[in-house]
Amino acid sequence: MPSPVTLPRLGWGDVRAPRRALLVHGLGSNGALMWRYGVELADAGWRAEAVDLRGHGTAPRGLDYSIAAFATDLVHTVPVGDEPWDLVLGHSLGGAASTVAAADTPAWTRHLVLVDPAIHLADADRDVVRVSQEQAFADTSVAAVRAAHPEWLELDIELKAVAAAQASRWAVEQTSDQNTTWDVRQAASRLTVPTHVIGGDPAVYSIFTGALADEVLQNSAVTMSVVPGTGHSPHRDDPDAAAAALLDAIRGWGLDA
Repeated sequence: MPSPVTLPRLGWGDVRAPRRALLVHGLGSNGALMWRYGVELADAGWRAEAVDLRGHGTAPRGLDYSIAAFATDLVHTVPVGDEPWDLVLGHSLGGAASTVAAADTPAWTRHLVLVDPAIHLADADRDVVRVSQEQAFADTSVAAVRAAHPEWLELDIELKAVAAAQASRWAVEQTSDQNTTWDVRQAASRLTVPTHVIGGDPAVYSIFTGALADEVLQNSAVTMSVVPGTGHSPHRDDPDAAAAALLDAIRGWGLDA
């Protein structure tokens, strides 16, 4: 098992709140970019904490950027009191790592939400990810992010520029190079905690759709909804709709604070 690193955290909501959520970002991002989910959960009476994954944000750097290493870090990230998280939400890479963590250590979280998770990346998806990351690192300015995503909120534009400047380019490249077979479908099939996938709209762009989604949804613990008109990052393409999808999921589980 890979050696864990300690991940830095940001928090929203009262530290004494009765319910605890962990938010896990995607490749090339950071914990701050999960703010929309954090605000929504805090307003609903939760305590939400977002981490920077290894090699991202202000997290420690290392040599191992396998999905297993990301998952190990997450399993060692627990709430105060060492109780299970009531909810873990992971986007993209964070969704893949959270899937492995929850499958291997079911007591880590009571519920799981996966936002357009990178469960399996075919070659075409890997190419899209590679080009996207190359563009992000080529120019980490606010102006460049705004030009690429003019529809985003200004806050997300600013935060994405910061995330690109903070992330280790080498770590991001190694995440692709060290996971040349990017496939956690077997872990997804072993999930036993209630799990809900919030997907991007396939008509825009999603890495969790079609036969892959059908396969994962064969696990009776997993359900799915789609945020219309959004791509791979629903919380940046339509923050209100993505937040509503999260609240719908937790209400369905009876997790109102």
